[in-house]
Amino acid sequence: MRIELEKRPDVSKLFAFVSPLLALVLTLVFGAIMFAMLGKDPVAALYAFFIEPLLEVWSLHELAIKAAPLILIAVGLAVCYRSNNWNIGAEGQFTIGAITGSYLPIVFYDWHSPLVLPLMLILGALGGALFAAVPALLKAHFNTNEILTSLMLVYIAQLFLDWLIRGAWRDPKGFNFPVSRDFATEAVLPAIWEESGRAHWAFIFAIIAAVAAWFMLRYTLKGFQIVVLGQSERAGRFAGFSSKKMIWFSFLFSGALAGLAGIAEVSGSIGHLQPAISPGYGFTAIIVAFLGRLNPLGIIASGLVLGLTYLGGEAAQLSLGVSDKVTRVFQGLLLFFVLSCDTLIYYKIRLVWSRVGGRAA
Repeated sequence: MRIELEKRPDVSKLFAFVSPLLALVLTLVFGAIMFAMLGKDPVAALYAFFIEPLLEVWSLHELAIKAAPLILIAVGLAVCYRSNNWNIGAEGQFTIGAITGSYLPIVFYDWHSPLVLPLMLILGALGGALFAAVPALLKAHFNTNEILTSLMLVYIAQLFLDWLIRGAWRDPKGFNFPVSRDFATEAVLPAIWEESGRAHWAFIFAIIAAVAAWFMLRYTLKGFQIVVLGQSERAGRFAGFSSKKMIWFSFLFSGALAGLAGIAEVSGSIGHLQPAISPGYGFTAIIVAFLGRLNPLGIIASGLVLGLTYLGGEAAQLSLGVSDKVTRVFQGLLLFFVLSCDTLIYYKIRLVWSRVGGRAA
């Protein structure tokens, strides 16, 4: 006996719409079971994880900080995935964007000008785009698997950051700790509403990027090309669209947004470069993209949900004494159930009985 997946002739629009909600409910159910197995009260644990972080204004600011890089990166990944280009290396593009954007406040730390911050953001986006150009080049001209190349580049970016911070860019007044100089005031991304919390303009950038990407996909020729080539490359060629140009566009677009997220995180939340600048935003953004159905507007909501898992994980560590790995478990469960629900919506399971010697086995 073997199990096969058979494509359904008709897909239920209702189930396709509620699939992310069903995945979220299943994640909560299995999360409660996990907490019970850890010896914690499931209701109290889920309250601490998902409700408690929403009760204070300052905590909502922290949620915006966590969600901003997730939304920015996921919007770029959604454009990539809808064009059938699989960029898995957004974490590396995030890191390189942080490095290139930090060049001015670290190397030219005596330069104080209103131009510093805009140039940092431009350099961050440019660095992320150029780093994403590597797997784009390899796929477009050498037919290399972009999943492998973009993923392997993540480790190069992280090791390069570690080498810089422990070497040339280490703060000479930092008592030998592996951190860069603190950014000057002109290089810090300002808060949106400083009186109530420290959420900064990266969240506004994320909302603008999501709305702009949604408009592009829905109302422009480039968006039509993305959809057509993503669904059928052969149909796109008949329409005169270039798959190679689409590879370049989608990777550069997603890399630029990931790089912008990187420098915004460093400038707005951290204030200097250090070996660890991300808890895995580039990989979590993949879950955000699929939970948002690869729709930029849906990604805003899913980015807030996944941002809440980071914030709730930190709260649960303090109030329940659980490991920080619980956050990764929740994110993994959510991705598993999103993909599982989508699979069952588009395919039905068949049990095929093999025959041995003319008889069913």
